[in-house]
This record gives sequence, structure tokens and C-alpha cells, in this order.
Amino acid sequence: MGRTYIVEETVGQYLSNINLQGKAFVSGLLIGQCSSQKDYVILATRTPPKEEQSENLKHPKAKLDNLDEEWATEHACQVSRMLPGGLLVLGVFIITTLELANDFQNALRRLMFAVEKSINRKRLWNFTEEEVSERVTLHICASTKKIFCRTYDIHDPKSSARPADWKYQSGLSSSWLSLECTVHINIHIPLSATSVSYTLEKNTKNGLTRWAKEIENGVYLINGQVKDEDCDLLEGQFGFLTFVFFQKKSSRGNTQATSHSFDVRVLTQLLLNSDHRSTATVQICSGSVNLKGAVKCRAYIHSSKPKVKDAVQAVKRDILNTVADRCEMLFEDLLLNEIPEKKDSEKEFHVLPYRVFVPLPGSTVMLCDYKFDDESAEEIRDHFMEMLDHTIQIEDLEIAEETNTACMSSSMNSQASLDNTDDEQPKQPIKTTMLLKIQQNIGVIAAFTVAVLAAGISFHYFSD
Repeated sequence: MGRTYIVEETVGQYLSNINLQGKAFVSGLLIGQCSSQKDYVILATRTPPKEEQSENLKHPKAKLDNLDEEWATEHACQVSRMLPGGLLVLGVFIITTLELANDFQNALRRLMFAVEKSINRKRLWNFTEEEVSERVTLHICASTKKIFCRTYDIHDPKSSARPADWKYQSGLSSSWLSLECTVHINIHIPLSATSVSYTLEKNTKNGLTRWAKEIENGVYLINGQVKDEDCDLLEGQFGFLTFVFFQKKSSRGNTQATSHSFDVRVLTQLLLNSDHRSTATVQICSGSVNLKGAVKCRAYIHSSKPKVKDAVQAVKRDILNTVADRCEMLFEDLLLNEIPEKKDSEKEFHVLPYRVFVPLPGSTVMLCDYKFDDESAEEIRDHFMEMLDHTIQIEDLEIAEETNTACMSSSMNSQASLDNTDDEQPKQPIKTTMLLKIQQNIGVIAAFTVAVLAAGISFHYFSD
């Protein structure tokens, strides 16, 4: 028996309203959440066409072999950044003309595996063995409206297609549970002088991978209490678990969403057990990266008997994703703008992207994006429209974090791999700052950056 996909009715309406406009086909992404029993699809978005591709696909003899996998996977990576914890790209869809109805399977299979590989390559975490490894492909004939739903095992490139059920449901995510968390981080990443072939981005990812283990091994308090991971999230355990209820209405439509919100706090290990030995490593470094500040995180989980371990896992992955994504966006911005190297010990402060949330109509789920300081609200709205093919209202934008600054500095001291975290700060006061600072030796690598991730509500540290 194949998997069952419970799909929000608005997704079906969206797919039905897609007009081929003379094209041979239109492809896109299916977004939602996996569970052990069934999967939930709450959003679909078409892949924006290239200008030249739009003209080519209007030719009546256009084939599915012309599907631009590189363009589609890049879109998938951009969309993946806009998903909070708990949401994934579950698969791909394609809508074709009747003439191409029999040619879809191989094209969909290739596209699905390419999308999953591209997204997975940038993650700081891995799927567990217990998690669902199937991803869905959906084919719709534009003429007959007939639907073909199949799944493939992403762990097996040679896996054959399995049939799956595709069922619509109204208000699917109108009562999903939300988990909110603010995490303070302080990450120091030395840049090895012996690995000059490594790019700054690769060095940083290696450092973040080490930090990710701390997040994975942390203790997570839900509303101030520790709960057994195999318990149901909604069940009380000796009265320890409390709930916070919020009522909110969508800015569009009459659907009312009820949000059950949980406050999550993270405790990372400060002291090692006596069974563990602590060792020091001497490393010759050409510079260092410091990442320090507060990160605002959100995750969502279905309300059908969710487990504590699933909720905690969603929060963990949102923490890892948002830190990695903003570092990646920083490096992209530096490469695009080719920021010049500063002389001697000069420092330059930059504004890094901060997180913006937008509600999904009729749902408790909020999607996110990242806004640089020089970007307007209109540009964020347009980006949502381009990436997710959904119109949002500017007044719905929720800036979860304050504007943060980044400091770029270079150092003449080639022997120091650690830097002073009490360096000069920008004159404008900042309540909570996520600071990414890179110190490079003059002439080794162009002075690259320093950046901030997030500001938010203050977080109280706990000890064991």
C-alpha cells in the first residue's frame, strides 16, 4: 500500500488555475510536512520560467527533455530558505498537454532526485533512519484534469515508482502547532592556513558543522519543562506541560486559524562528564570567523497526535537552517558586490539580512524570508510573488528581528587565531546583535566579512 497525501484544498484550486498559456508544460514544487502515517501538502508553487525558456516552450513540438533541471533546482533551493522548521519540499508536480501525457514519468523522476540532491547538499543536518524517505511526484493532464500521484525512495536512485493516494481536505493547517525559540550563539571558526584551497564559505560550513553537533545534542525545554521524546506533545505529563493559546484571523478570507504556541528554550552542554576527555588542538591559522548573537526561530507541526521528538527535531533544524542560510546569503552578497579589501586594521560595519515572517492565509503557518537593510518591503513582497507565486500584503510582513550590523576587519597579526570579541562596536546602539566577524591577514584572502544574524527577545542562559 502506497503513502497517503492529505492536501489543502487551496492547493488543488491553485493547480487547477494554472494556465499553460500555449506552453507544453509547467512544473513546480509541493511543500508540506512528513509524518510516519501520512504526509501533508499545504502549498504548491510553480517554477518561474526563464524569459528565453518561455518562448521555447510555446513551440508545439517542445518535449519534457527541455525541462531545465538547473533552473528548477535553484528555485527549489531559494524556496527551501523560505520554509520554517517542520516544512520541506515534499516533491514536484508537472502539468502537461494531452500530447505529452505519456512522457512525464522519466522527466519527473529526474527532476525530483535533482531537487532533493540540491537542497540536501546545503544542509547541516541529516535525515534519521526512522524518517520517511519517499518523495512525491504529481502529474496533471491539463485537458482531462486526470491526476497521477507516485512516490520514489530518495535513498535509492534505482527505486521504482509506487502509487500514492492524493486526498484534499479543507483547513488542513488551520490548527497546526507553532514552536518559537530565540537562541544565543557564539561560534568561533579558525581559518586554517594549511587549507588555502578551501574557500571561505567551505571553511565556515566546516565550522558550522561542528557547532551543529552542539545543537543536536542540546536539551530542549518546552514551556519550561523537559518531556519524554516519545510522549504526545499535546498530552500533559503529571501537569508539567502548559499551553499558550492565540486566536488570529487571516488577513484575507474568512478562515479562522487557532494557534497553539509553545515556548522552546535550548540548553547546550557546558561541562563534560568525567568520562570524557577534553583535548586542545594547536592550529596555524590565517584568520578566523566569529559568529555571535541571537537567532529567532520558528517551527510548525501538524496537530494529529504529534510526538515531542518531532517537535524538537523541527526546532533544531530551523536553528541550523537559518544560521547556515544567512551565512550563505552573506557570501553571495560579498561575491556579487566585490567588497574591496580594507587597509591595515580598518573595520567596516555592514547590515546583514534579518528574518521576516508572512502568514499563510487560512493557516497558523508563517513562511519566512530574509531582508537586507537596503531592501524595501515592496521588494520582499515581489520576492514572495516570484518564488512562491502567492500575493502577500505589505502590512502582513512581520519583522521578527531588529536590524543587525556586521563588522569587517583585517589584522596584521598573523600569529593570533582568536580575536577580541570586545572590539569597537558601531556608534548606533543595538540591543541584541548577531555578529559575524572575519579577520584575515593582509594579502592572504581579500578581507571578507563580518555579519549579523539576528536580534530578538532576550534569552536567559541556563546551566545544568
